[in-house]
Amino acid sequence: MAVFITGGAGYIGSHTVLRFLEVGIEVVVLDNLCNSSQEALRRVEKLSGKSVRFYFGDVRDMSLLDLVFTENDICDVIHFAGLKSVDQSIINPLDYYNNNIIGGLNLLCQMQKHNIKNFVFSSSATVYGQPEIIPLTEDCKVGGTTNAYGSSKLMFETILRDFSNANPDFHITILRYFNPVGAHPSGLIGENPNGVPNNLVPYITQVAIGKLDFLSIYGNDYPTVDGTGVRDFIHVMDLAQGHLAAVEYKSTGPAYKVYNLGTGKGYSVLELISAFECTNGIKLKYKFAPRRPGDIGECWSDPSRAKEELCWSARYSIEEMMQHTWNWQVNNPNGYTD
Repeated sequence: MAVFITGGAGYIGSHTVLRFLEVGIEVVVLDNLCNSSQEALRRVEKLSGKSVRFYFGDVRDMSLLDLVFTENDICDVIHFAGLKSVDQSIINPLDYYNNNIIGGLNLLCQMQKHNIKNFVFSSSATVYGQPEIIPLTEDCKVGGTTNAYGSSKLMFETILRDFSNANPDFHITILRYFNPVGAHPSGLIGENPNGVPNNLVPYITQVAIGKLDFLSIYGNDYPTVDGTGVRDFIHVMDLAQGHLAAVEYKSTGPAYKVYNLGTGKGYSVLELISAFECTNGIKLKYKFAPRRPGDIGECWSDPSRAKEELCWSARYSIEEMMQHTWNWQVNNPNGYTD
């Protein structure tokens, strides 16, 4: 029996593949490598001493999905595959709806055909839109998303809820991530953005290593501890463990479940920079810039449901997140192309 992981060569996907292999679970991966590298899976195999069965292709390819399910004895599906840049989703919304919605629909159809009934979806805290309360619980209202990326995640969550209502024998788990950062402690796998990073932490490391001149901090007049935005940062290996916990819990939990995966603590941009500088002994150049449209002052999670039901909680500190991120950057200054 194997777990099928779409997008398994990507940032969170590759770390999750490694975690499953470490506990002896067979893994099958599908990835079109549009924002990932097969080298990540080769390194996963090196770290684990185990092999990964890899299919190159797109989750929207129904015939390929049919082949994967026919050739493998799959018991669970974890769906990471999708486009993820907030900025690009505003520029190219149709690409995001095409990829992130149709790919998931095709996957569900093939799961029905092959009688596979355990599904874990990689969602996002962006579905909450403008937070109504802080910290955010899973029962907070969703909607009001400000970009096609967040809207595509919310739309597919709605599809999954409707699908679950019609198919109560399916086990569907939605994991809403907050801000994934860090890398495997070995420094062999980590976040490998194409071009200029869209996310804060890889931007920090590229400034630190000299690939970028300075970091722009958007907004220093929020009503927060130091005027900069506050977010919930979570180590990617904690996220990987969350997916393992979700798969293990399916046999006893309800048919449709939603969990926040975060630390339950917010750090401001300046606090994150300070943690990076103190942990790694590096001074960062940064400049303040005006707020970006749609940005919010603070957002962090209440992850207590995951702790109570999945027996999962984040274990890595902010200092370890910054240390492991820098270790990955130093050892892989050009990502997987070295």
